[in-house]
Amino acid sequence: MGSFIYKMINLKKTKSICLSSIIIFLMGCGSQKETVKKYARPNIIFIMSDDHAYQAISAYQDNLIATPNIDRIAEQGMLFSNACVTNSICAPSRATILTGKHTHLNGKIDNRLPFDTTNITFPILFQQAGYQTAMFGKLHFGNNPKGIDDFLILPGQGNYINPDFITPRGDTTIIGYVTDIITDLTLSWLNQKRDPEKPFMLMYMHKAPHRPWWPRADKFKEYSKMNFPVPSTLFDDYKGRGSAAKKAEMNVLYDMKYGHDSKIRPETIVEMGSVMPKVPPMNWDGVDGFYQNYNRANDEQKALYDPIIDSINNEFRKYWPSMSREEKMRWKYQRYMQDYLGTIASIDDNLGRLLDYLKETGLDQNTMIIYTSDQGFYLGEHGWFDKRFIYNESFKTPLLIKWPEHIAPGSKNDEMVQNLDFAQTLLDVAGIKAPMDMQGESLLPLLRGEDKWNREAVYYHYYEYPAVHMVKRHYGIISKTYKLVHFYYDVDEWELYDRMKDPSELNNVYKDPAYTSIVARLKLELKDLRIKYQDSEVLDQQFIDVYRDNGWL
Repeated sequence: MGSFIYKMINLKKTKSICLSSIIIFLMGCGSQKETVKKYARPNIIFIMSDDHAYQAISAYQDNLIATPNIDRIAEQGMLFSNACVTNSICAPSRATILTGKHTHLNGKIDNRLPFDTTNITFPILFQQAGYQTAMFGKLHFGNNPKGIDDFLILPGQGNYINPDFITPRGDTTIIGYVTDIITDLTLSWLNQKRDPEKPFMLMYMHKAPHRPWWPRADKFKEYSKMNFPVPSTLFDDYKGRGSAAKKAEMNVLYDMKYGHDSKIRPETIVEMGSVMPKVPPMNWDGVDGFYQNYNRANDEQKALYDPIIDSINNEFRKYWPSMSREEKMRWKYQRYMQDYLGTIASIDDNLGRLLDYLKETGLDQNTMIIYTSDQGFYLGEHGWFDKRFIYNESFKTPLLIKWPEHIAPGSKNDEMVQNLDFAQTLLDVAGIKAPMDMQGESLLPLLRGEDKWNREAVYYHYYEYPAVHMVKRHYGIISKTYKLVHFYYDVDEWELYDRMKDPSELNNVYKDPAYTSIVARLKLELKDLRIKYQDSEVLDQQFIDVYRDNGWL
């Protein structure tokens, strides 16, 4: 596939730019393959999507969607099957990745409290070491990323349709679909702006598949006609767990919004009247969640979306009143998967554009490529959407890395690695000394196939409660075989899961006499981890007090 060269012209504050004005010309670069120097330091492309469940990557699980381009990274490099996060929520995860520190130390424990901008982030160190640095897409917090030479980033969560961007030269709106645009900007920088005499560290950061899920119109049409297998735990009753799972507000049927999430127009909901469940709408400044997103589209774009939306609404009117509870759950699950997976299809297509460009130019030979997500996500498992819990679907995250001549193609690794390790790994690969206060470990020995990994268990801590989805505060220790969890605010409950015997985590065996010695051992190891990572009951209380002081409790 030829590579596109794009040029940003007249970037002015709040000026709307049509995508067609960015595209200057189309150049097939396969016949103009550049001579790539074997730098002492490799280029690095860090690719991160938002809320991309490992279950929705066919290299991990192939019953939902085919992702041939993401899979290319696994085929040409290494797939990690036990990669996980320290705190399964967007901004805190990103802060941990940037700083190599747990969220209680970098300050970003949740999506509410500000990031401590005095933190040293790995892009700063790359920039100081002579790397070119760039970031395109979603950062989530801040509007001037430190250590980044060139950037266009989405403000906050960003939008799928005709998104706004923060740039070094002012804010702008670009007409088009966000996943395509982020890729356009990335390829433009590679083609036109980078200095070929210097190594680069490029962050290619997708909004998708974050809620609310708006696929590009062609993917919307295609995926709205599909049906997907239902997870075995879709109708989980939580009998085998404590109060946290029972009280969380992330059930697909009861908590997923009809307009914001399922594309049911507000007027359809009003028309349905008494047969509609009492699920409050999601609003922004008085604008219904459906129209807050739909109204970003121009008339031409709406003309593409409307027939599919009308079809969904007509089906809803016809069948919803007579559906049983189980049928309603299955209907909403299918709507969820159709839109969620439709956004991922565009990620995979666009990643293919980038991989093709790198191969055609020869840049792939001296470039490490990392694909990950800021955390996992529930795709109907336990009846849920969203993340936050220490349970597998949100705790685990995809991690695939390729680096020609350094990583054996098609290799797999099942060690307990975390997003805490990313900063030190990238710095190690580039030969840059990591600060002493970073808390992760370099994955470089694992990437080289060396037997030099001693970590047996990882530490997790979630804070954002009470808040959206109402997942209680908890921390825990996780090894390949066991998961011990302590829910500690407004309850005092412990849970233990045998990950080998109970991979779906349905049966809390904390009080089972057969696990008494295991509980005792894990509690000691958990105490040691909290000391190692400088976490404590004192800090727990301080963060609770911050919530109380802000009126959130």
